[in-house]
Amino acid sequence: MSWKFVSENGEFILENPDKNSYLYFPLVNEAGMMSSITPNLNGDLKSGQNTFLLLPVSVEDLHNSKSGRNFWLYVNDKYIWSVNGNSPMQLANSYNEKKDKVKLEAGFLWHKITRENNDLGIRAEIINFVPVDEHKVEIMEVTITNISENTLRVSPTAAIPIYGRSADNLRDHRHVTSLLHRIKTTECGVLVKPTLSFDERGHKINNVLYSVLGIEENGEKPVGFFPEVEEYIGEGGSFENPEAIFLNKKPYAKPGEYFEGYEAIGAIKFKDVELKPNESKTYIILMDINEEGTENNILIEKYGSKEKVKKALENNKKYWENKISKPEFKTSDDEFNKWMKWVNIQPILRRLFGNSFLPHHDYGRGGRGWRDLWQDLLALLMMEPDNVRFLLHNNFAGVRIDGSNATIIGSKPGEFIADRNNIARMWMDHGAWPFLTTKLYIDLTGDLKFLLESQTYFKDRLANRCTDFDPNWTIEEGNKLKTNSGELYSGSILEHILIQHLTPFFNVGMHNNIKLEGADWNDGLDMARDKGESVAFTALYGWNLLEFANLLKILKEKENIEEIEIAEEIFMLLDTLNTNIDYNSVDEKNKLLNEYYSKVKSFVSGKKITIKIEDLITDLERKGNWIVSHIRKNEWIKNNEGFEWFNGYYDNHGNRVEGDHPNGVRMTLTGQVFTIMGGIATNEQIEKILDSAKKYLKDEKVGGYRLNTNFHEVKLDLGRLFGFAFGHKENGAMFSHMAVMFSNALYKRGFVEDGFDVINTLYNHVKNFEVSRIYPGIPEYINEKGRGMYHYLTGSASWLLLTVLTEMFGVKGDLGDLVLEPKLLHKQFDCKGIASVKTLFADRTFNIIYSNKNRLNYGKYNISSVSLNGKEIESEISGNKVKIKRSLLESLDKNKIHELIVELE
Repeated sequence: MSWKFVSENGEFILENPDKNSYLYFPLVNEAGMMSSITPNLNGDLKSGQNTFLLLPVSVEDLHNSKSGRNFWLYVNDKYIWSVNGNSPMQLANSYNEKKDKVKLEAGFLWHKITRENNDLGIRAEIINFVPVDEHKVEIMEVTITNISENTLRVSPTAAIPIYGRSADNLRDHRHVTSLLHRIKTTECGVLVKPTLSFDERGHKINNVLYSVLGIEENGEKPVGFFPEVEEYIGEGGSFENPEAIFLNKKPYAKPGEYFEGYEAIGAIKFKDVELKPNESKTYIILMDINEEGTENNILIEKYGSKEKVKKALENNKKYWENKISKPEFKTSDDEFNKWMKWVNIQPILRRLFGNSFLPHHDYGRGGRGWRDLWQDLLALLMMEPDNVRFLLHNNFAGVRIDGSNATIIGSKPGEFIADRNNIARMWMDHGAWPFLTTKLYIDLTGDLKFLLESQTYFKDRLANRCTDFDPNWTIEEGNKLKTNSGELYSGSILEHILIQHLTPFFNVGMHNNIKLEGADWNDGLDMARDKGESVAFTALYGWNLLEFANLLKILKEKENIEEIEIAEEIFMLLDTLNTNIDYNSVDEKNKLLNEYYSKVKSFVSGKKITIKIEDLITDLERKGNWIVSHIRKNEWIKNNEGFEWFNGYYDNHGNRVEGDHPNGVRMTLTGQVFTIMGGIATNEQIEKILDSAKKYLKDEKVGGYRLNTNFHEVKLDLGRLFGFAFGHKENGAMFSHMAVMFSNALYKRGFVEDGFDVINTLYNHVKNFEVSRIYPGIPEYINEKGRGMYHYLTGSASWLLLTVLTEMFGVKGDLGDLVLEPKLLHKQFDCKGIASVKTLFADRTFNIIYSNKNRLNYGKYNISSVSLNGKEIESEISGNKVKIKRSLLESLDKNKIHELIVELE
């Protein structure tokens, strides 16, 4: 049993999907409708935390809850059959020969279940999708076919429970909020509009209208309704055994009736129909959330026929297939090529669903986190780059002047919200990601002037990197930094990046690494605020400082900029320009940082000073080089078995975390990734790190490298993750995000075979459905049993796209010029020696074809020539690398696909 691709567009099928308890599929549109659906049509449907049409579900509810989509058939006046398989008879037969035959078909972004029962002689095909328009509606098309040799008499009823309120009310005020329900029947369905909303916003007038509408394929309307749950199920009944269905009752509600104060259900009765052999009948169910609260027939008019649904479905397919059409990879492994299409869509899904709105909801009440903002833009730069500059600029408005950032992010670009709960928490890695994304943007576009754009700073009560409160701030002050005179303060993007790296540099613990604070990338390391340190991300900040210095050199040279302006308060952190403190002294660093905190706690002066860009470069290089030297000198360890690697952390007692321990060897993958990626590890050290990682972290049964070894301890002086069972989530699972960044780091440093092995091991594991139990794509992590967990919504998808495109296929930018530096292995070229990628660059579409006729391996081939649209072009070729000027690319037609053939010999 495994899914199989059945088209070039990545569509796939899976037999007997109902034999899996935790499968779910996402359906969504840009208007804000978010849906999850299982093979048994469970899942939920919502437009936000406070607007759920279907009952909110977590992953365990997928097999426990009875409150899902359903469509019942009363056949020949005695047999009851559910299209989602949830009648008692179907459930009883699910493990014997009378079991329904079930098949899943799915694509971008639609879901189809075919269920048939030969004993009854009936088949149902159920297609669900969310159309790509302005409506928040899910369409469910049910087609019933007689596959017997006799005429069947069928009485059909759709049954969609309408929860109609906030997820907060799942337990809190569950009954009381049903008293708010005002239920109305129309010609085509059941409408619910609660009078008030009870949620964290307070008791407010509700404007949201929830609807379940139904119509036959020929436009014929239902014969009646069962709009109240208790009347529909009857005394002693349930959603699996509803009295209205099992007694084939006549509907008690006609159009135009009203009901108040009860749980609602869109139970829609259609007229009885006789189906001759091979005859079919189609019903269309519409589940809608209207946040304006208006009643109209537009949905029935737009989707109320089989032809209209077919057209909407085709539009849906075209829309999403176009969205994920670039980059499109072609290697010798056709399954990998199609699998990557599903990776392509994951960053889009994360942008639309946030972290909270699929059954494995990671955390929160909607929206994304700070880290997500920047990592999702990595994918947008490769897939939809048009709006990235605008989004980048807006994101920087979330930076505080103390180098921390807002953690509550609104739905609009640049919308950051003050935390009214004053939760003082700072993830120490947050300042590093904006520079990485900005650097990629500048390399792809050459837009150096973006660094000089002005932006405001975020401000709330939290101060001193969230270790203190500002007594002068009130919510009435707003959430933007002001000057002493009450004016909004703005600084350049360059200044924002600068402050995000200067304050961490001085915010060090007793071992002179940057403090761990509330956690780093690993959110589970959240219990070492006092003495914890993250060597891993100290390495990343060090690399960023040096890369930032290099970028400033280019800014000076290309844009002829000799001086820049910064806030006068920041100048003190550029210590080489004034005090020149001893970086080996933790006390001196902390003292300088505290002096800075005191100057910016409430306001800034608004005054700016001018500094030479050359002096700034010198300061940043000194800081970056000091970090490189410090980590190389103090954090390289060797254990009793002779294995060597970098220590990644210190705990809240100030003890080194990694190395030999009475409970066993302790090693983390994170500590190796950023020392390799940031150039701190030498090539010789990388070889030793790989030996150690293969010894202590690599495990084929979980798809590759674990995040850490088993500490055999609930280590409360480091983080909550050690309370998790080993092999799950952050405690020793194969965590895709860090594994893919490990691959990226290895590719960057030329360890191509090892970088490929990380991705290939992960890919081969997740495509083995018998073990991974997920649809195509990359999960957040793989647990101890090998199951993929938290599918779809993971930053690892953006990093995998980035790695495959820019490292494996070597398509990258250099200040706007196109650089091609393939790192493909001989086995990735097809039998003709071809591997290719269709991708965007300079607002043009290119099909980049690598021709390796002799199928040489990486390290053996060099670039011999490059042709564009059949003509050899002038380019800067150096071994395995070629640069093509942007001016040449921008002279090409935007509306055509241009072919670049790169000959490898």
